[in-house]
Amino acid sequence: MTTEEKLQHFTMYAMEEARNKSNAMIREYTDALEKIFQEHQEKKRRQADLEIKAETVRLVRENNKRFSEEQIEIKRTMSKRQAEIKEKLFVEVRDMLARFAETREYRQMLVRQLREAIEFAGGEEIILYLDPSDAQSQYSVEAEIGAPVTVSTYSFLGGTRAVLPARNILIDNSFETRLAEAKEHFRLKGGAVHE
Repeated sequence: MTTEEKLQHFTMYAMEEARNKSNAMIREYTDALEKIFQEHQEKKRRQADLEIKAETVRLVRENNKRFSEEQIEIKRTMSKRQAEIKEKLFVEVRDMLARFAETREYRQMLVRQLREAIEFAGGEEIILYLDPSDAQSQYSVEAEIGAPVTVSTYSFLGGTRAVLPARNILIDNSFETRLAEAKEHFRLKGGAVHE
């Protein structure tokens, strides 16, 4: 083999070797880049998932907060409206009681209440009271029950009261007390009924 052939053979061999090494290096570099790219994509996917979860949690929390605020506002509005309705209702009840106080049944109720108080006292000292608005009935009621009746110095909207001083007992059949009790225990139950 001549030197030129040897040189050509050596050049071919060196070129082949360089090409193989170059291809191997490119493959390694490509694989490394591909791996880095995959890791980068996975990292970005995880970051995106975390951001989506965090944003979802934030939106749910914000939605719950708004819902709670709206619920509180609705409850306030309902409570205010119920108070207005309740007040209006009890104004009507007061008017009805005032009209009832003008009837014969009302006078009969006064006599019955006072008789029951006397019976309860069982012979002990008892002070019987009428509302100032019933002062015109005092003497006829006294005659009917056979006991003295005092007209109260302050109004209790009608009805009667009786005091047993020896036992410190107040028998309160006044409209004022009954209205206050009814108002305290009154609850509006609203809403439509669906079948």
